[in-house]
Amino acid sequence: MGNETVFPEWKSFLGKANDAETAMFIKQVVKRSGEIGDYDRLKIKTAIGKAIEAVEKRPNPDKAELLTEAVEEKIRLMMAGRHAQSIPAIEEIQDIVEEVLIEHSEVGIAKAYILYRAKREAIRDTKKLMVDINTTMDGYLSQSDWRVNENANVNFSLGGLILHNSGTITANYWLKNIYSPEVAEAHQTAAFHIHDLSMFSGYCAGWSIRQLIAEGLGGVPDKITSKPATHLSTLVNQIVNFLGIMQNEWAGAQAFSSFDTYLAPFVRVDNLSEKEVRQCIQSFIYGVNTPSRWGSQAPFTNITLDWNVPEDLRNTPAVVGGKDQKFTYGDCQAEMDVINKVFIELMIEGDAAGRGFAYPIPTYNITKDFDWDSDNARLLFEMTAQYGTPYFQNFVNSDLNPSDVRSMCCRLQLDKR
Repeated sequence: MGNETVFPEWKSFLGKANDAETAMFIKQVVKRSGEIGDYDRLKIKTAIGKAIEAVEKRPNPDKAELLTEAVEEKIRLMMAGRHAQSIPAIEEIQDIVEEVLIEHSEVGIAKAYILYRAKREAIRDTKKLMVDINTTMDGYLSQSDWRVNENANVNFSLGGLILHNSGTITANYWLKNIYSPEVAEAHQTAAFHIHDLSMFSGYCAGWSIRQLIAEGLGGVPDKITSKPATHLSTLVNQIVNFLGIMQNEWAGAQAFSSFDTYLAPFVRVDNLSEKEVRQCIQSFIYGVNTPSRWGSQAPFTNITLDWNVPEDLRNTPAVVGGKDQKFTYGDCQAEMDVINKVFIELMIEGDAAGRGFAYPIPTYNITKDFDWDSDNARLLFEMTAQYGTPYFQNFVNSDLNPSDVRSMCCRLQLDKR
């Protein structure tokens, strides 16, 4: 490097690395924490010496000194092209050590140094993990960590503490072992935010309520198996249990489509009164709002209601108790109307304290045959005005049909075409 490229105040320091002025030239380093510390060439020499000894099986202080001088020379040349107040970082110095070892054809020693560097990093990570345990616990107990309130559905509780602790470990695993260093750094420096890092799972999922009706609740080895439900009261309990079970395997919402269509035949078979239907739907609503997932949360549930029997199911035999019936889903429009009526009324009423229910989040299919002047439509829009709860899928001005779409949650959909 020519003197013309060097800051004037540094020209006198461009002698050899063992020049007495070196100590004046490199006084400080930037630690990994961002703090400023004193420069110590002995640490460089010691690390190189250990790498040499690992390869040559004996100490070689002369070689270690020679290589250390070469490292310092390279540091001085690097710093000569920088601002006068610039300070070298620890990681930069370690990178230079690797470069010098390779340039001096000390490939074996370079490999040993890289392993030594990785080992030191692992030790630092272990120490950091021990510190993080205290920080994580204290952060939750004092509610000073922003993650305590990241999810509005999680209450301050023992279950919340367990979720917070395990979630911190899982988030670190994502950032350390799965995402690239660039992505991890962007998240950690708040360039962007990656949600649900505490969950080592998928986001949202939609399931077939028809399969649950046809097969019952089971299929997991060594776990209790239930036969297909033959009554609405049994079916809603199976639905609540299914959603609670599956929610523990996913980070986001669990969804059923055509909820009203598939439940209607159970009303027809048992000739249920509106009061009896109300009791069953009430049991379902309270069930899905019970904290049954990790972190003392209620399952995040979404149901799609067809309102009118969709074309692809109108001529399909209804299924009750796992068996095809002699009537079709198209024959159950009246029962669907009852289900929608009592569901909306219950959602408007809220719980015993008058508080609105968080779940399920309903999505309504609006088709060309939607009756805007019906009593149920009035109730639907009263609920919408009161809570803003429902989502609407517009099939009036769309090339899609209700059978083409399956909602996974309030914003994730599956196109079946």
